[in-house]
Amino acid sequence: MKATIIGVGNLGGAIAIGLAKGTFLDAKDITCVDTNPAALERLRETGLPFVLTSDLRKAIAGTDIFIMAVKSHILRDVIAGARDLLDFNRQIFFSVVAGVSLEELDHMLFDGPDAPPRVAHVHFRVIPNMAVETGQSMTFISALNANAAQIKLAEAIFGDMGQTMVIPERLMPSAMGVSSCGIAYVMRYVRAAMNGAMESGFSASDSRAIILQTIRGAVELLALNGRHPEEEIDRVVTPGGYTIRGLNAMEAEGFSNAVIEGIRASYKNSK
Repeated sequence: MKATIIGVGNLGGAIAIGLAKGTFLDAKDITCVDTNPAALERLRETGLPFVLTSDLRKAIAGTDIFIMAVKSHILRDVIAGARDLLDFNRQIFFSVVAGVSLEELDHMLFDGPDAPPRVAHVHFRVIPNMAVETGQSMTFISALNANAAQIKLAEAIFGDMGQTMVIPERLMPSAMGVSSCGIAYVMRYVRAAMNGAMESGFSASDSRAIILQTIRGAVELLALNGRHPEEEIDRVVTPGGYTIRGLNAMEAEGFSNAVIEGIRASYKNSK
């Protein structure tokens, strides 16, 4: 099986690297397409034997799956420039383009004066996060015209780069706010916690190591025990102790509400 990734900026490039590090595809079977030479050069510097090109039309032949990772405002033009060469009876289309629904993608493929005849083509809308590069993404999948075997294939492809969840498309904006955007929210917590540790006297490198290991430990506790976070908190706090004082101070500054409002803001008015 061969794949073509169209647009290998931050997310598209991370997907290429994640796929190459996994077991489903070899790097030599992944064609990366971008008109930006710098994006292709970043992938060349990995040393992985990707097929790198700026010519989308040449990259289409022999490909089994397409992963569209371009900016939403150029997606229509990219599809229009290549759809006459697509094999709609064989090739499967994945879009990781934020804010573009499966219905809109279908219209881009089959509507317009130069469009091919409409068929029940298989499209997937996929929302990974940047941890796809390290094999630790939380990836959400919605499908159009896909049967059970094709959905299983989509889960296998992206499951090679972390965990997957098949969801109705109406939940995609929420999924993006919680997980895709959530990577940045966690990073901001790490930065803030590092600042707090440095203020207390630790070096920057020690602060980073402490916070990262603390997060790993918290994640492992939740994954291993299956407890609600509040149950784990109750195991740490003691009456009048350091932890409850810290938690109360954070809540007084709006910690929980800030997280909820941040997630709400990320998916509000999106589609």
